[in-house]
Amino acid sequence: MKFQVTIVGHGAEALEVLNDSDNSFFILFNENAPEELAEISVLHTISAVYKEPAPGDTMKIGDKEFKITAVGVEAPYTLRELGHCTVNFGGGEEAALPGCIMLEGSEKVTVEDLQAGTEISTHCRKPSGLGAANGACRQ
Repeated sequence: MKFQVTIVGHGAEALEVLNDSDNSFFILFNENAPEELAEISVLHTISAVYKEPAPGDTMKIGDKEFKITAVGVEAPYTLRELGHCTVNFGGGEEAALPGCIMLEGSEKVTVEDLQAGTEISTHCRKPSGLGAANGACRQ
């Protein structure tokens, strides 16, 4: 596991764009985010980032799994320092913004999935091929 947090709540405006068919995303922030950022964010417990997320890894939101397709250049830093990134469900090989982690998957995340108590985590890409190390993570 590279990163794991538990949602503690969200701001009044945090989930407004979650069901936007053209641009579904949510903003993730540590629970100690300033009030003006907390209003638009899904807030979570503070946790270490053990390894940076990378394309091919998996992000789990509750029981739903998504493939990470791209990671913006700022996302590893802001995730590590502030517990912050934008989780964007648009997929694609390039991040929509420098702080985005792009996901793709067959399920949609709903408002019910982003309630207090839900865990969000990232996991290493499963190794493949004959010479792949069992469970190895790459950074």
